[in-house]
Amino acid sequence: MKRYLGAMAFGLVTILLSGCAMAEPIKSGEHPPVKLSAWMASWDADSGKKEYGKVKKRLDAVSCFAVCYDEKDELLVPKEIRDMLKLSSKGSEAIVRYLSFVNDSVTADGKTKEKDTDLLKRLLADDASMEAQAGKMVSLAKELGCEGVELDYEKEWKDEAVFRNYVRFTSLLFSACSEQGLKLRIILEPSAPMDAPYCEGPEYVVMLYNLYGKHSGPGPKADGEFIGKIVRKMESLPGEKSVAIATGGCLWEKGGFLLSSYDKKKFLTEKEAVDLCKKHKAEAERDPGSACLHFSYKENGKTTEVWYADSETLSAWITVAANAGVGHVALWRLGGNTDIEKACKHKD
Repeated sequence: MKRYLGAMAFGLVTILLSGCAMAEPIKSGEHPPVKLSAWMASWDADSGKKEYGKVKKRLDAVSCFAVCYDEKDELLVPKEIRDMLKLSSKGSEAIVRYLSFVNDSVTADGKTKEKDTDLLKRLLADDASMEAQAGKMVSLAKELGCEGVELDYEKEWKDEAVFRNYVRFTSLLFSACSEQGLKLRIILEPSAPMDAPYCEGPEYVVMLYNLYGKHSGPGPKADGEFIGKIVRKMESLPGEKSVAIATGGCLWEKGGFLLSSYDKKKFLTEKEAVDLCKKHKAEAERDPGSACLHFSYKENGKTTEVWYADSETLSAWITVAANAGVGHVALWRLGGNTDIEKACKHKD
């Protein structure tokens, strides 16, 4: 019995440590042409703008992230967003510039509540509220000289009443955008329902990341199996369908006991991950099933494991998605990468 239990324990530990190692290997390679777009985020504007300068000729669109809401439920535009739009307008007439809207709320004292479902209950309470909100989004996008609106509300699908109103809102927003000659992109989480009665017309972009992250133990943000699963799920969506892949990675830190909970979980940029690897003289290995790099190190009695994506990872994910029939890939995000231009070679 002891031998049996020992074998079971060894098998469990092996599975936990192997992660995605047994998944089907993926790598960059030949695939149908794809269109590429990317996000620039307000909190990393300087790095994002530098990388934008390297890849703008290879992009079809750029999203400026993000407009949120103040304590009075009014739209709040970070100064960095206005600066991004000025930069992206210079000599880039062919690039569609989207103004991204999120359901984050900022209090008077500067505290942020992310993915605020209560905010959505107020904004999407009825048709009058939804029409007013759509009008404000369109007016702001026009005022800032954008060619498109990007709706990036999250967790809306976790509340049945909110989600029902959200689907209705997407239709009203598309009508408002169309009247003003603006494009509309709608961002969906991978766990969101894809078979809801969404309207024809907008571009639907589904996130292909956070397979592993701060909600879990160590592992890649995506792998080949996950990408294939979500792309198949997307078949229920109407019209143009796109996917988003994520740069960077995550760090997991814990004490010395093997099965203890993690003391720290933190998202990292690629540059931060590379710097940690060099600092601790670790050796990064590439996971075949996800094409992600990973390494670990010990410091002050704690073990830290890091998984992250580089340009080869992104290229492999693009290859898998394109060969599965996806024609447009969005990169989350510019900023904190070492050679993002190598992953942007896939533009049609």
